[in-house]
Amino acid sequence: MMLAFSVAPSGTGREDASVHDAVAEAVRVVRESGLPNRTSAMFTEIEGEWDEVFGVVKRATEAVLPFGSRVSLVIKADIRPGYTGEIDGKLERLEKSIEGLD
Repeated sequence: MMLAFSVAPSGTGREDASVHDAVAEAVRVVRESGLPNRTSAMFTEIEGEWDEVFGVVKRATEAVLPFGSRVSLVIKADIRPGYTGEIDGKLERLEKSIEGLD
C-alpha cells in the first residue's frame, strides 16, 4: 500500500501558528521507520504493508500530540495488493507519459 498523510497540531498557542517543529517530529518518525517515503510541502507519502504503514502513521501522530491541544490527521491510501516500489514507479510512468506528449 501507498499512503499519503498530513498531520498537524492545532491549539498550539503560537502567535505565528507555525507547525514546522511538530511536522518535523512526525517526518523524523517516518524516516526512522526505514520504509520508502517522500515528504512534500503538504503531505508525506509512505509505502509498505498495511500494519507497518499504519503503525508509522500512529507513531507520527503521537509525536505531534505534545505540540497542541488537538491534532488533525488527513489520510489517502492506494491499496494495490502484489505491487511494491510504486512510490517511485507511479512517478516514473507519469514522466514517461508526459514525455510522450511532447
